Amino acid sequence: MPRLILTALLLCLAWVPAARAQDDPALEQRIDAHQRVTGGRAELARGHVDVGPRFADGRWTLMIHDDTRKAAGAASVWRHAERTVLRVSDAGRLTVPDDPVYAFLHTKPGAPVHVVPETQDRDVVWVGWNTQDPEVMRRIDRGVTLTLTGVQGPGDLVVYLQSGSFSEPKVLWDSTGKPAPVWVDVNTHTHANWVFTEPGVYLVRITVAADLRDGSKVADTRELRFAVGDAATADEALATAWRAGTAARPVAAPAAETAGGAIVALIAVAAVALAGGAGWAAARGARAKRAARAARPRAVEDGDRA
Repeated sequence: MPRLILTALLLCLAWVPAARAQDDPALEQRIDAHQRVTGGRAELARGHVDVGPRFADGRWTLMIHDDTRKAAGAASVWRHAERTVLRVSDAGRLTVPDDPVYAFLHTKPGAPVHVVPETQDRDVVWVGWNTQDPEVMRRIDRGVTLTLTGVQGPGDLVVYLQSGSFSEPKVLWDSTGKPAPVWVDVNTHTHANWVFTEPGVYLVRITVAADLRDGSKVADTRELRFAVGDAATADEALATAWRAGTAARPVAAPAAETAGGAIVALIAVAAVALAGGAGWAAARGARAKRAARAARPRAVEDGDRA
């Protein structure tokens, strides 16, 4: 009975509007041009993390910007995607609302899923993306394209935005669909909802591409490594190799279409404002006391793994 009451409460709270992004100081950031690139392995389980391009040793590279220790007074760093595990613990487990608007999640109402929310929950790693590295901002022409080209894992992955609890979700990436390019303007910082339908290890393959002001083109493809659920191990996530032929499968409907025919979901600088209102994010208020106790971000390095 208590579980049924809690589930009902979460579903009701899901429709309470959340704070808008411009009121969230975590989205107001400036990245130092001299931030260090660290080569060690890490498991990031709580705190703020962005995926984004950087010129590492002069080479255009998709990397992970790690802010998880900033609240403890430590400096932010850039990490290599292949040496970093993004931990989505059971603290991020929710049930799918009994509402047809969430049919795009490919699972039935009431089913458990693991969610990285659009608005920050201090119990769960907070994954977004940015185009704010100073050299990147100086050299790219207008923005970059982020493309999900494949997902390898035990279930499906859907990444979507929802501006306020009463607006329609906007699906950006769907592992059951075709590769989907997302346009991101220069100097953009955005967070979205990442929904995993089954626990386990996922490799999420993303390509970041851009036209540079000097007329050249650059692109880099990396796999993000997610350990979803408490039973999934960081060691397994680091050891898992990408299997050739793993790619997004065809789907019927595109999210948006440009005049030239390319499927593109547009995210301008103003799109940061969309990061406020995930339907489920407000439901996490039910865990406010536990979040306060867990407020200190956590990153686990080699030799310091819990």
